[in-house]
Amino acid sequence: MQQKIVITGGPGTGKSTVLNEFIRLNYVCMPEISRDITLNARKKGIEQLFLKKPLLFSQLLLEGRVNQFLEADKNSAKIVFFDRGIPDVHGYMNYLGVDYPNTYTKTSKKNRYSLIFLMPPWQEIYITDNERYESFEQSLAIHNHLKKTYLELDYNIIEVPTGTVEKRVNFILKYINT
Repeated sequence: MQQKIVITGGPGTGKSTVLNEFIRLNYVCMPEISRDITLNARKKGIEQLFLKKPLLFSQLLLEGRVNQFLEADKNSAKIVFFDRGIPDVHGYMNYLGVDYPNTYTKTSKKNRYSLIFLMPPWQEIYITDNERYESFEQSLAIHNHLKKTYLELDYNIIEVPTGTVEKRVNFILKYINT
């Protein structure tokens, strides 16, 4: 049976770096898609779609993450890693305090992952860029909303300790293989 494993956490916690290492190690990984949605919106003249039209952004994100989930089903790999999961969409909406349709939660309950690894906020590596505009304090708040969202969906959350990329990847692999 295929294991669908989410690597989640607030912005700037090292998720994508860890996922890139899994890719280097020849694991199947589903990338973070929010940057693509943000960049496509910029091409259409909307600087921060997430801030200007959070429901539209979140709907596009939800559809993309569901498509990734279904795409993983078509793959014969025993392990598929995801850079964020479907519940991240409503975790972020909770952070913003924006109401969203109950279909978001229903979609998360229908499409269940095997394991959730949570990357904690880590100020020493935190940076902002053109797509990551949140402050470190906002990253902490998002982390708390994501954790609460996954717990409300009855997931067991495994927190990944800070450290080198290799240390973090080995922690995850050791947990999976035990």
